[in-house]
Amino acid sequence: MADRIATTRGAVVGLYFEEIATGRSLGIGDTVSFHAASTMKVPVMFELFRRVDEGTLDLDDRIPLANAFKSIVDGSPFVLDPSDDSDDALYDRIGAPISYRELDERMIVRSSNLATNVLIDRLDPTRVTSFARRLGGEGVLVRRGVEDGVAFRAGLNNVTTARGLGKLLGALERGQVASAWATQAMREILLRQEFNEEIPAGLPPGTRVAHKTGWITATTHDAAIVYPPGRSPFVLVILTREIPQRADAQRLMADLARIVWDDYAARSAGAAAVATPDASR
Repeated sequence: MADRIATTRGAVVGLYFEEIATGRSLGIGDTVSFHAASTMKVPVMFELFRRVDEGTLDLDDRIPLANAFKSIVDGSPFVLDPSDDSDDALYDRIGAPISYRELDERMIVRSSNLATNVLIDRLDPTRVTSFARRLGGEGVLVRRGVEDGVAFRAGLNNVTTARGLGKLLGALERGQVASAWATQAMREILLRQEFNEEIPAGLPPGTRVAHKTGWITATTHDAAIVYPPGRSPFVLVILTREIPQRADAQRLMADLARIVWDDYAARSAGAAAVATPDASR
């Protein structure tokens, strides 16, 4: 993997792999801190379902959809620009009520920034981070919503590490984040992700991948639970920065995913051969 990373000039990569069944893990720069981009939407979803589990929220509760937010630095107002949002259709509904269920779906599947900021305002980023840390997400820090320019200029960003994000996804797959029904619901939402040019692009066609992508300038991420047919699932998180062209980052990430897949498949085949010796012997 190091040889492939080196072919992308200037690339900084954080990678974390973990096999769910055994806990076997591998890390490359996995404790390096990165701007989280939209991967921070995963812990936001976890906190939402935690509240639903405890009975303080219902997914079908409806709240007003507003595009009006305050900076965490000085309380100055800001709004989101639809042209900078991957889900611009939601802006046509500002002023109308919308359910938590739809906000969460759009936040993950379409990576809606508007839905994210509305949810963060309701859920409190401090509580989002606290829950993520309790689940093992060291290095995961959710400070604010999206496009808070004053906070960005002050260096107050949402950050993550590959290991921290991987531990969160591992906790989800093991059923440690929420109740059984909530775990299944979150898994299905992640499986409906519409942006699949990073980790899924390096895997065999048809492989089920529950994941969340994120990107900002020169930064592209993907965090996934991969379900190989007939084998234990594994977590794979790949974070990148210092790659100006997103297409270059996507090719690198797909290639790294392919390398991880090939190694995992070979190890699984070897383990199966040991477990089932040749009957003719």
